[in-house]
Amino acid sequence: QVQLEESGGGLVQAGGSLRLSCAASGRTFSNYDVGWFRQAPGKEREFVVGIWWSGDTAYADSVKGRFTISRDNAKNTMYLQMNSLKPEDTALYYCAARERFGLGSRTRPASYNNWGQGTQVTVSS
Repeated sequence: QVQLEESGGGLVQAGGSLRLSCAASGRTFSNYDVGWFRQAPGKEREFVVGIWWSGDTAYADSVKGRFTISRDNAKNTMYLQMNSLKPEDTALYYCAARERFGLGSRTRPASYNNWGQGTQVTVSS
């Protein structure tokens, strides 16, 4: 198991930027696929962006060109730079991790067994 802790959420106006961080502890972070998911009130948790143990990345269409994911394995930390934020980006953002070669689609929440507590992002119009 790996323990995850998000930080960096907050309130920002539309068009603004935020950077989220996800600090991991407990296991070798470089062996994990990691991703960001978000959940708005009344909606299902959805995939936002992921960076795999190989370094490859994947983005939801709704955030392509605005969000950038990165990881620093030496610091056991993953980052999500969010630019040009929109009110529809408002949600509780979670980081998640699973061991490489895990089963199931990497864009499905059910494929992850390690989750942080979430950090709130609110974008005002």
